[in-house]
Amino acid sequence: MADHSVEITEGCRLPVLRKNQENEDEWPLAEILSVKDTPGKKLYYVHYIDFNKRLDEWVTPDRLDMKKLQFPKKEAKTPMKNGLPGSRPSSPERDVKRKAESVSLATQVTAATPVPSLPSSAEASQASVYPAMRDTSFTIKSRDEHEPLTSLTTNGTTSIQRHLIPPQPGRKRKSCGGTDEMVKMFQNNSPRCSTVYLLPGEDSQDSSDGIPSAPRMTGSLVSDRSHDDIVTRMKNIDCIELGRHRLKPWYFSPYPQELTSLPILYLCEFCLKYLKSLKCLQRHLTKCNLRHPPGNEIYRKGTISFFEIDGRKNKAYSQNLCLLAKCFLDHKTLYYDTDPFLFYVMTEYDSKGFHIVGYFSKEKESTEDYNVACILTLPPYQRRGYGKLLIEFSYELSKVEGKTGTPEKPLSDLGLLSYRSYWSQTILEILMDLKSENGERPQITINEISEITSVKKEDVISTLQYLNLINYYKGQYILTLSEDIVDGHERAMQKRHLRIDPKCLHFTPKDWSKRGKW
Repeated sequence: MADHSVEITEGCRLPVLRKNQENEDEWPLAEILSVKDTPGKKLYYVHYIDFNKRLDEWVTPDRLDMKKLQFPKKEAKTPMKNGLPGSRPSSPERDVKRKAESVSLATQVTAATPVPSLPSSAEASQASVYPAMRDTSFTIKSRDEHEPLTSLTTNGTTSIQRHLIPPQPGRKRKSCGGTDEMVKMFQNNSPRCSTVYLLPGEDSQDSSDGIPSAPRMTGSLVSDRSHDDIVTRMKNIDCIELGRHRLKPWYFSPYPQELTSLPILYLCEFCLKYLKSLKCLQRHLTKCNLRHPPGNEIYRKGTISFFEIDGRKNKAYSQNLCLLAKCFLDHKTLYYDTDPFLFYVMTEYDSKGFHIVGYFSKEKESTEDYNVACILTLPPYQRRGYGKLLIEFSYELSKVEGKTGTPEKPLSDLGLLSYRSYWSQTILEILMDLKSENGERPQITINEISEITSVKKEDVISTLQYLNLINYYKGQYILTLSEDIVDGHERAMQKRHLRIDPKCLHFTPKDWSKRGKW
């Protein structure tokens, strides 16, 4: 379908033929990133617009739809402000006017912000049956703002009450006369669906608006996207052989330039050293004594082991691990200075040794409460529960350290899915296991959930919002666990066979702040 009379250059956009997940033909719009001449024909490296970069590939001209070719638009030249392209020069008058408008707008917003009003009984009952978020801002209030509730709860704890309401989609409820009628309505329903009442924790000042803060770009391994160039946007390694697996890299990784032209890059699966040929690998294996990652084995159960590796003591291994991981992580940059990091490598054992499955790294000292910097399950082991096992292990380490932790942002798309799933299952597990004592309502706070799980409070709140469980009624946060959520959680937990056993963990945290040097 390519028209050879028109020259396709870098930056052009046009539909490109590819197979989707159902193995059907589709023509998504793609951008040409590079062109190279090979004997007999040209090849084009394309990035599919609105698709993940790991799908980028070299394509032949017959897969291009030349009828819809879009040439790159010339960028309009604009005066520069403070040396930054694309921004207009500012004038004092416009700056003053902009500041005045922002001040008046802030005043209007503040004045117009309503105090959370008490919903009607009908609204509350409907919210209990169908967990829909009325106000996604979800403000966590301090204990002082809930003084009318002191007669209902003791020690600032959350009163958890389970009532069971069958879901009845589409049914409108009549307005109830008051709280008594609402309680009667709860009690008269058949027991199938769970409703949980939740108050905020005692000291929630660091998340005053209840919304998790936007991902910050100040993390230790966050990639600075402003310096992306055409080289780092393109995969440079075709194939990696690691033990019995051959891996197709997803992203660019800064392996030495002379290795990027090889059809296959060979890695020793124990020390991760890269070699240019199979013969070199075989010669290396006769001299390599490692049969497991260097460092201390701190966990073993069955065939699964975890090794703790100090980035300063095992620098060569840590750098090789980072190079391999960068092939499958796009949002992180690569630091050859691995001294400030610890690496936790998960392995699977057989008669030949301990084979790497995945890993996560963490800073020895994190000012942001990060308990994970990078996390990766290698592609051959994905969709088998190892990702959640890595996440669970990172939180087990945080429990031993007596801290709450959170992963470094931004997360990749697959990382975000794994963390959301882990947080959801962990929090639902706690809520569903709560039992009343002495006939009283079971009580819990967000702080207690955070302390039990070592999940940071902001992540607990964002997970409750993501699950659409939270509603506000009479100064209490009502969490409604519908039948679908309960059944879905039970099915997911039945499939989750791999779990961390804390009894098998032999780990003593170090106080890195007292060490003059890592």
